[in-house]
Amino acid sequence: MDLVGRVALVTGGGVRIGAQLCLALAEAGCDVVVHYAHSRDAAEHTVGRIREIGRTAWAVHADFSRDGAIAASRLFGEVLRRAPKVDLLINNAAIFGHETLVGTTAEVWRRYCAINLEAPLFLCRAFAEYVATHPSTANVHDSVVAKIVNILDWRALRPISGGTAYAVTKAALAALTIRLAQELAPRITVNGIAPGAILPPPGGDEEELRQRAHRVPLRRPGTPQDVADAVLFLLRSDFVTGEIIHVSGGEGNVTAFPETD
Repeated sequence: MDLVGRVALVTGGGVRIGAQLCLALAEAGCDVVVHYAHSRDAAEHTVGRIREIGRTAWAVHADFSRDGAIAASRLFGEVLRRAPKVDLLINNAAIFGHETLVGTTAEVWRRYCAINLEAPLFLCRAFAEYVATHPSTANVHDSVVAKIVNILDWRALRPISGGTAYAVTKAALAALTIRLAQELAPRITVNGIAPGAILPPPGGDEEELRQRAHRVPLRRPGTPQDVADAVLFLLRSDFVTGEIIHVSGGEGNVTAFPETD
């Protein structure tokens, strides 16, 4: 798919990896809808940087934390009121935590489900319905016309200790990715990116990231641009669907490393 002139919706696009995804899409020729929940200033800053690149951008608010399904539906409706179309959906917004099973209360569980799973699911549904009914795509049944990329985590497929609700909801999103690739083909491709050590966790610091990088076979953390490059590959390829690409430096895939001199 040629990305020039496409319109992308990126959830959680104002900060961290999401912001880099928005900028990379703009550099590739896309106009971008930057969704945010609580980071309005950051989202507006990202919109400004996209406009400096020469592309159109919009910042749109939606809080998924209470009811992901309703908020997702409202968000997509608002996006269609502002943007002329939507070609690409990047489900990036998520929350992360270390709650164990004992610490996973009903309220904690509902919040993780709403943000990490329910909102992406219902955004995919709204997007698929839009593609099926939009005049430019409704009658196209045998070729790719739209793309979905879900941002996961390598721990979603290889859970480690802690973060029970986080790991389970990300694992469910990985399963949803593969299921939707089957259901929405051939008009929509659906793929996932599973990052590893890219940025310190919210509230963490660079030292924490460096310590984690010692367990990575490539012996360093990745960058948001590494994730963006993988996303762009999936968006440009029309013959890849139902795949989850690990952008993790080998973390989780290799259990023993050679000793360094």
